[in-house]
Amino acid sequence: MDLESFKASLSDDGPPDGVGRPLQALWWDAQGDWDGAHRLAQAEPGRSGAWVHAYLHREEGDRGNAQYWYSRAGRKMSQSSLAAEWEEIAAALLGNGG
Repeated sequence: MDLESFKASLSDDGPPDGVGRPLQALWWDAQGDWDGAHRLAQAEPGRSGAWVHAYLHREEGDRGNAQYWYSRAGRKMSQSSLAAEWEEIAAALLGNGG
């Protein structure tokens, strides 16, 4: 699946089959379900989950918590718009099997 297909799935009733929790979290975030997205990101122990978790706290406006999760993901806090970072994360996860 590529980024355009993933974005097109946002009109579906649920995330695409076979994508991991980090991508599911991004999908639910795009649907406006921050809490559901947060639960999924928090349940993913690896760096991908930490990156999505960081993004969600940045979106929430909790920069301190976001910084902690960016650190866990091995990344610097994004200076991009939230929309641009969402696409960056989704593209990266899709390229790594999501």
